This record gives sequence, structure tokens and C-alpha cells, in this order.
Amino acid sequence: MSFTLAIVGRPNVGKSTLFNRLVGKRLALVDDQPGVTRDLREGAARLGDLRFTVIDTAGLEEVTDESLQGRMRRLTERAVDMADVCLFMVDARAGILPADQVFAEILRKRSANVILAANKGEGHAAEAGVLEAYSLGLGEPLRLSAEHGEGMEDLFDALRPIYDAHEAAAARDAPEVDVTLPEGEDDAADAAEISARVPTLARPMQIAVVGRPNAGKSTLINTILGEDRLLTGPEAGITRDAISVTQEWGGLPVRIFDTAGMRKRAKVQDKVEKLSVADGLRAVKFAEVVIVLLDVEIPFEQQDLRIADLAEREGRAVVVAVNKWDMEPEKQAKLKELKEAFERLLPQLRGAPLITISARTGRGMDRLQEAVARAYEVWNRRVTTAHLNRWLTGMLENHPPPAPGGRRIKLRYMTQAKTRPPGFVVMCSHPEKMPDSYSRYLVNGLREDFDMPGTPIRLYFRGQSDQNPYKNKKKSTPSRLRKHLGKPPAND
Repeated sequence: MSFTLAIVGRPNVGKSTLFNRLVGKRLALVDDQPGVTRDLREGAARLGDLRFTVIDTAGLEEVTDESLQGRMRRLTERAVDMADVCLFMVDARAGILPADQVFAEILRKRSANVILAANKGEGHAAEAGVLEAYSLGLGEPLRLSAEHGEGMEDLFDALRPIYDAHEAAAARDAPEVDVTLPEGEDDAADAAEISARVPTLARPMQIAVVGRPNAGKSTLINTILGEDRLLTGPEAGITRDAISVTQEWGGLPVRIFDTAGMRKRAKVQDKVEKLSVADGLRAVKFAEVVIVLLDVEIPFEQQDLRIADLAEREGRAVVVAVNKWDMEPEKQAKLKELKEAFERLLPQLRGAPLITISARTGRGMDRLQEAVARAYEVWNRRVTTAHLNRWLTGMLENHPPPAPGGRRIKLRYMTQAKTRPPGFVVMCSHPEKMPDSYSRYLVNGLREDFDMPGTPIRLYFRGQSDQNPYKNKKKSTPSRLRKHLGKPPAND
């Protein structure tokens, strides 16, 4: 990405709608009520042949205290400082308000490149607002309609010089990558040295942090990042969008999703909260490892169990983290109680790591990182077919399969069909009669004998089709035999 564009403006002027149009996906939540966006959301934008990073910000409001709106404003001002260019959006239908004048003055001081855009500019009702936008002193306003895609050509023309300038600067400052070797020299040591200079790019591990409201999810991610990147505070339900941040965590490249707190469905009445929960559920489906964050004061509530079960049913590696551990006075007794409750209430996650942390102080972050890396490795584990079948023979000797209706089920062989999560197929007779208890016996054995604690394991039973090509065919006299027998005698 060549440059970064921050979209700023008052609440409900259409910033998130334009963000979604530029990234080509409905990533940011959009609703008619103001103040839906609270955190900074980054995305890879595309406009014509321009490629850049776009940041969706919270609506600027005239507050400077420690309230929620004040903290949202500080995050937006930080995005302005980070960005190479700011797109200042105003509502052409509402006209220029006093707050727009205040924020225009702030942008003039904090940003070297400001582009003024009059959004909702379709139709005659926006004419007066577009003309009024000249009074802000930020040059000619672009007349846009983020919802209908009007004015994108003008935005392209405004961004093209900035894109070209950054491309030229990148080409000028780029390191030399062409290496000329002496003719005829083929030294393996030199080749290895040259290869070592090229950094290895790894695909980031996808991690989703889920839990009930006010469990400390955003605080945990800020501690991992080492900066106040996400909006936090004592209020429950601050996070609304499923925000993703890419970072290195202990040398491990990760992409972490902060999700909205998930309450019981009966308590979710607000439309925006419904959209937020749906966004968080979508993040779980795209994640590889899910950190289920619990509050030490009220752990394993019914909603916590539902969230953990959802992650297991989606086939994700699960790590359970108990937050606010620094506030617990009786740590040993509480830890014993947590482990007993975990084994009793979540048997489907048997062996999954249970880590105690303090997101506020950073205690336990190293153990959490190790547990996540371990869960990811187990989630990707593959076992050879030969090893599986030797193991299956031993399991059958220890506990033979049942014989429903007097017909014993024969397990012929076993293989691993997939990873992420590990999935195994057992070829057998009468697979439809296999009881769940025997399936659990095999799954528990796989966990223990192949060191796969906590990860979801999928076990499928399939019957083998009969390979006899003459089965169910009518018996007939072969043609060669009919030729020797001749025609049957005529009836007298």
C-alpha cells in the first residue's frame, strides 16, 4: 500500500459507507443512527488502479474530557496524525454546522493534506450545502454520494497526485535488491548468505477474542499490541465492529480480531447490537484460534459456555483465558475451582488450555502466547495412515466394537482426511449402527495417544461398497455356451 487515507468528519455523515465502498466489502457497520463507529478500522482500498490503506474513524465531537466520546475523539485525532492524507466529509444536505468549522481548523493544523468532500450530494437538495462547503477554506469540495457511488472519479483525480508522489518516494528509497554474482561462480555458501538476506513472509495466524461484554477483550488486545489502539473504558459494550489488527506477538505474526461482547439473545434488542454480535460471529468463523475471555468474578456463565461451544462447533482451536486475575485474592482455591468447572461444563474441550491473565497489567501474556501457538500447532497436526491403523488395532483389542442385533461392526482401516481441525475417516461395516459412546471412546483415545488436547476432532464412519461387479445382476447363459448348445428343439 502506497499511502494511508483517513476518513474523518462529524457523526452520521457517511464515513463508514464510503469506507465499505473503497474496500469493496461491507466491513464497517452502517446504520442511520449517529455514532455507530467507535474504533479505528483499517482496510485495503482500491479505486481504479490506486491501491492504498483507508481508515474509518469515529465521528468527531466537541468534547475533550474522559467520557466515551472524548476517548473516541482522541482515537480519531491519532488516526489523523498517522495518515498521509485526510478526507474531511461533511453532509451536503445538512449544510455546514459550527462543529464542521471547528474540525476544519483542527485538520488545517494537524494534517498537511486535506481533501474536502461533500457527501450525500445527489439531487438538488444538496446544492446549497456544496456551495456552503467553500466557506471552510479547504479548497473546492468534492461532490460525492458514498451510498450510490457518485463522484468516485473526482476522488480518484484528487488522490492520483498523492499516489504518484508516494510511489516515486518509495522507488527512490527502495533498497538495492539485484545481486550480481561473479560469472561461473556457484558457491552454495554464498547462495545461502544471499537467501538469508531475504525476509521470510508468513501468513498471519487468525485469532479472534470473544466473550461477554466488559470481560476486557479490547484491553487484552491493546496489551498485546503495546499501545492503546482500541477504545476501552469501564462502560460495557464499547466495541461494536469486529476490528482486526495485524501485529507480531512474541515473534509470531498474528491478525487479531476484537469482537463485540455477546449477551444472551433475549437481552439483545438494539439493532446496532444485533449487527455487532453478527459481526463477531463472522469473525469466529474466519478465525483459526479463538480466545474465549472470561471474567474471574463471574466465570463460566451460561453465555460463556455458549460462546465456547460455538467455537468448538465451528472447528476452531480454543484457548480459555480468565481475565482480571490480579483482582482475585484467593488465587490457588479459585484456580482449582475454575479447572473443576471447566472439565465439568465443557467436556467437548477436554484438555484445552486454561490460562489466568491480567490484561490491565500484562501478567500471563507470555503463557497465553505459548498456549495460542501450541493450540494452532495441534489444530494443524497430521498423523500418518500406518500409525493410525496400528493404533486402531490396539484400540479394537482393548475394547471391541459392539454388535447391535447380533451383527458385529467391523472396523477395517482408518485414515486422516483433513486438518484444521483434524478429521479422521474409519471404513467399517454398518456405519449407521455405530453408537456415539464408541465414537467418543475413539476420539478420547486420539486426544491422549496423539497429544491433541483441546482441539476439535471430527470422526466419520463410512461403509465400503461391495466391489463384486456381478452382484444384483440377472443370471444368463454365456454366449459361447449358447453357440455350442444350438437352437432349442421346436415344439411338436
